[in-house]
Amino acid sequence: MIYIIAVCFPIAIIGFFLLENTSRLLTNYHQDLLISDSMRVRTILFEITTQIYNISETIAFEDTLQQVLSSQEKGAERGAAYSYATLNNYISSHAEIEDIIIYTDNVNAAKYMHFTYADNGIQKQEWYQKAVGQAGTFWIPMEKKDQYGNSYWNLALVRRITVIGSDYQAVLVIMISDNYLQTRLRSNEYRITVSADNRKIFYNSTRMDYGETQPFYIDYADEYYQYLGPVWEQANKFLANISTLHLYQTDSKIYIATISESAYGDMSVIIVTCLLIILTALIVPAILIHFFTRYFTGRVNVLRDEMKKASNEEYDIPDYFGGEDELTEAFADLQVMVQKIKEKDAKMYQALLKEQQLLNEQQVMEMKMLAGQINPHFLYNTLESIRMKSLTSGNREVANAIKLLGKSMRYVLENTGTSLVTLKKELDYVETYLQIQKIRFGDRVNYRIEVIGTLDLEKYLILPLLLQPVVENAIVHGLEQVSENGRIDICVDVPEKEMLQISVSDNGCGMSGEELEILRIRMAQKTLDKTASIGLCNTNQRIRLYYGESYGMTIESTQGKGTRIRLKIPVKCHDV
Repeated sequence: MIYIIAVCFPIAIIGFFLLENTSRLLTNYHQDLLISDSMRVRTILFEITTQIYNISETIAFEDTLQQVLSSQEKGAERGAAYSYATLNNYISSHAEIEDIIIYTDNVNAAKYMHFTYADNGIQKQEWYQKAVGQAGTFWIPMEKKDQYGNSYWNLALVRRITVIGSDYQAVLVIMISDNYLQTRLRSNEYRITVSADNRKIFYNSTRMDYGETQPFYIDYADEYYQYLGPVWEQANKFLANISTLHLYQTDSKIYIATISESAYGDMSVIIVTCLLIILTALIVPAILIHFFTRYFTGRVNVLRDEMKKASNEEYDIPDYFGGEDELTEAFADLQVMVQKIKEKDAKMYQALLKEQQLLNEQQVMEMKMLAGQINPHFLYNTLESIRMKSLTSGNREVANAIKLLGKSMRYVLENTGTSLVTLKKELDYVETYLQIQKIRFGDRVNYRIEVIGTLDLEKYLILPLLLQPVVENAIVHGLEQVSENGRIDICVDVPEKEMLQISVSDNGCGMSGEELEILRIRMAQKTLDKTASIGLCNTNQRIRLYYGESYGMTIESTQGKGTRIRLKIPVKCHDV
């Protein structure tokens, strides 16, 4: 207990705050790294998209391109060749450009490289209609298929080219190279996913989920949506930073998600390591203290038990204690004291034994003298006459009471001077006694006699009139303050092979701890106190004198709940 209070609690409290602080520092550290990498990605994307926008400005207003887009079939070859060379130069000199495509509804201009005829299928595309319907530039993820039908996704700038002096329409599309983005944006530490306004992913550092929506929640209604914290993906917890990037000179936005898949795992390893260190600092000393305390406490308990045995007049203590300390010296002193007590006890026991024998003989003589003063036949005949008159007058309750009284007195007189009776007779007598008390006190006295198992009560022998004083004590003292629903329970059992146990319990007022201890001390005394509990003390002394010191009576009591008295005697049987 001292170790727990003085060591475990402080270490546990300090360890909790250290773990909490470490967890917070690690979280901040990983969040700072994530924000830094997210800023790197934002800067690169802004730089690339701005440069692409500037290139589109140059291309959209070239005079030669205007001539091609507005030209008729004659004389367009030179302008188309020039424009083709110009666009090729942009592609070859800028690694970030995947392709440049100009969509036009001028059939003559659409015959050349980088020029594509905007047929009905293209003109119905949402992005095409949006481009020709507005003067501004916007960015979208655009799907592109190769000759084998494989899909590729690129972030593309889309803008309308105004064909001056012509009814023709043209749309410029510049696609950013995914390989270039992989080279510039890819990180060994984080997974990066970028999507555009239409929520489709156009870049993923793992080259997965192109054309899909972001797997994380994004509030697209928030113009400057930002989020830093945990996200869940397929039951896995990751640390993510999601931010919004407004692109140069456009209303388009892209959403950058930078995900650390190992942050929480790394933090967990460090936290678990710290926790194991704290637990080791607690458990190892606790184990050592446990074994030391167990050894020391064991020796203290041995000394205490032997002293308790000596206080209960059990003097068979071991000769060897072990160890070389103050406990060993105390045990040696105990041995000397016990030896002297045994010598004095032997002398006192001989004197008390003679005194008790004389007392028993005197009690037997008193009972014989009392029984001799009454003529049993005269008593029985008189009670029977009274009972018959009660029956004749219709008072069956009085007749029954007289019958029970006669039966009780017959048992007492017939067993005066008898050493042993059957358990059945003794229980019948006790039941008769309880029936008489039931007549006297009514609902204050209720009883139950229970025999555990299949015991043949005719075979077991006990001392006569052994149970009646115990039952009388339960009624007189136990149920003294009970006005109704009082209960006496008698239970007969053979819990051990050679041990007969009879318990008498009541639900009365019970005794306090001090009263119970005083009663136990009186019962343990060799001399009887004539003024208090003589019935219980006499019964206990009868058992010990007849059966030996290892048998007798035990008392358990709880104030306000009742008292239980157990009589333990050896099994004595005879053939029925």
